[in-house]
Amino acid sequence: MQSIAGLDPLSLYRNMVGQAEDAMIFVDRDEKVLIWNHGAEKIFGYSADEMLGHTLEAIVPERFQRAHSQGFQRAVTSGESKYSGRAMTTRSTHKNGNKLYVELSFTLVKDDTGTVVGVLSVARDCTERQLAAAAANAAKTA
Repeated sequence: MQSIAGLDPLSLYRNMVGQAEDAMIFVDRDEKVLIWNHGAEKIFGYSADEMLGHTLEAIVPERFQRAHSQGFQRAVTSGESKYSGRAMTTRSTHKNGNKLYVELSFTLVKDDTGTVVGVLSVARDCTERQLAAAAANAAKTA
C-alpha cells in the first residue's frame, strides 16, 4: 500500500479511528476494552485511560449487563451475531450518570483463520432524537 499524505497505512488507520467523532470501541474475547477512541470519550465521558483493560460494565446499564455479557460470549464463541450488519438503538450510561440512547453497529473481528478475536462497536449518541420522538408520540396520544 502506498502512503497517503505522508502516512503509512497503519498510521492512517490509527489516525482515522483515533479522530473519528463516532465512538469506535474494540473489545477482546475476554470482554476487555483494547480500543477506546476520541468519539467514545466524547459520548460516554470516560477517558481511554479509564476504560482500556476494563469491561464495558461502566456504560452498560445494570439491568442489561448480564444479557450483554451472555450475548457477547455467545457471539464470539459461535462466530455469529444476529446484530451484525445492522444498527440498533439501545440504552447506555454516561460517566456522569445520565442515561443515553446510542445507535450501535457491531462487527465480529476475525483473524486470518476465521477465529473471532473480538468485537468492534461503532456508536453514535442519538439521545436527542429519541427523546424528541418520544415527546412527539406522547403529544399525539395526549
